Amino acid sequence: MRHRKKGKKIGRTSSHRKRTLQALSNALIENKQITTTVTKAKALRPFVEPLITRAKEDTQHNRREVFRHLQSNDAIDELFGDVAERVGDRPGGYTRIIKLGQRSGDGAELALIELVDYNDVPPTDTGQGGSGGTRRGGGKGRRTSSEEEPAQQAQGGDSPSDDVSVEDPESAEEEASTDADQNEAGPDETEKDDR
Repeated sequence: MRHRKKGKKIGRTSSHRKRTLQALSNALIENKQITTTVTKAKALRPFVEPLITRAKEDTQHNRREVFRHLQSNDAIDELFGDVAERVGDRPGGYTRIIKLGQRSGDGAELALIELVDYNDVPPTDTGQGGSGGTRRGGGKGRRTSSEEEPAQQAQGGDSPSDDVSVEDPESAEEEASTDADQNEAGPDETEKDDR
């Protein structure tokens, strides 16, 4: 039984897991968003958010405590500088996980984990509910041309037959003359031309 055992093992030993989360945290702080598997993203969130909370108060003790986990001076400078400035008033929840679907190679579930304050455009759909379409890509809202005509007439719009009557009279005469020329030639003359 694993009662009260917090956190994910992510298929690694303790030391390997510690270094993996350290590397992911450094990448997240420097790049503001990273793409990884869903399991690693869920394991990274409780690792990195307390570090961001400590960075809000810039003291020597907090810097040493965060350095103990990150082991990178560049990440510490970025975290206590720009990141702490952006998240100053936020009381927690500094990261967001967005599921991206499956990886083409091994089918692993991918996710984007990002710092919330660095994304200007919030996601429109976070995976709640279905896509609303079909697997064939047709979608529900497609109409055929025969369905569009009654819909236009019901709305009081011009029907396609009205558009034909508005057609240019000169082009109609040209079409009529070419049809007449073809009819006058007859089938006998066209066979002679082919020989």
